[in-house]
Amino acid sequence: MQKVFKYKLDFYYQQALLYLLVFLLYAGIKGSFFEDQFSFVFKDPIVYIMILFVAMALVTLVLNLLRNRRLIIAEDGLIFSSRRRERQIKFSDIEWMHIGREMLVQTAGRFQLIIFKMKGRKRLFRIRVGRYERGHELVAEMERIAQHVPKGKQKRFGMRRRKVV
Repeated sequence: MQKVFKYKLDFYYQQALLYLLVFLLYAGIKGSFFEDQFSFVFKDPIVYIMILFVAMALVTLVLNLLRNRRLIIAEDGLIFSSRRRERQIKFSDIEWMHIGREMLVQTAGRFQLIIFKMKGRKRLFRIRVGRYERGHELVAEMERIAQHVPKGKQKRFGMRRRKVV
């Protein structure tokens, strides 16, 4: 049985909508009505900047929609899936796992970060729970997996301690 957690796109929708709303408000204020017609002034450089922001937000939203990122928890491993690529990590390849929070990122929730290290690899994998739908269910599944994997070191991820001389 596989559980699929989709990547949240809420932020991208909100960003595109907010830029579009600000652009329309500015257009409404700067535009003028002459003889029951609305004319919009394109000589204003702020209009071009706002159009650029709206276009960039819409392009970013469409690209993220096309990527279709998902995290799939299967019987024997994790699958990081996107439109073009899949990466499978078996539970037996995980050296240690830590479920906790990131000190440098101030988001709500006690369990906001899942970190695990694979055998034979230096870099860590980080799963930010807030970026996926159904975060509580994702944490519950990861806690179930963590029972069969050694625990990680209890250190502050994202912050380095200075040595006192």
